[in-house]
Amino acid sequence: MLENKGGHLSPGVTKIYVRIPVDRLAPLIGEGGKVIRELEERTNTLITVDEVNASVSIEPASPDTTMDKLLKARDFIMAVAAGFSPDKAWRLLDEGQVLVVINLKEVIGSSPNHLTRIKGRIIGEKGKARRNIEQMTGTDINVYDDRVAIIGDYESAQIAREAVQMLIQGRMHSTVYRYIDRAMRKVRRNKMLDLWSKKPF
Repeated sequence: MLENKGGHLSPGVTKIYVRIPVDRLAPLIGEGGKVIRELEERTNTLITVDEVNASVSIEPASPDTTMDKLLKARDFIMAVAAGFSPDKAWRLLDEGQVLVVINLKEVIGSSPNHLTRIKGRIIGEKGKARRNIEQMTGTDINVYDDRVAIIGDYESAQIAREAVQMLIQGRMHSTVYRYIDRAMRKVRRNKMLDLWSKKPF
């Protein structure tokens, strides 16, 4: 990656490539290319989709494109590749939002039966476990293929990631929920203290 002064990038010089599952190309492109065009407009980038090789390239649309915009476009594409709908993935373009992806095969191996069982624990009966974690942390969570993807602010996303890791390790759902409750209360308390310390007297 090459950056110019002021954090701006050189069109044609800086380029990011992202691999994407073939079945996620259609949601990424959108009807008539609608999603890609909106992503380009909102991030000031040029995006090229190679449907044959299932890859996407992202580059600056102008000298005013910053590295942050390029990375936001990359994260959006990675979120769609990980199973999120574009409607959910747009959240990543907001300030302070991050994408966390857990590759289950890297954590537990490639046994299909084991993967199915672990994904079942993360999702829960009728999606209850996933919904509980989302509601408690204010994140969006998607389980797709062999990946668990999380979108949220940095602290909340890390707490949700730890909760998922605990479920992978076999911890009881009730134990995981207690952990989330404690961790989120600590985050909220720290934010309150931070706001209080900045309050003029």
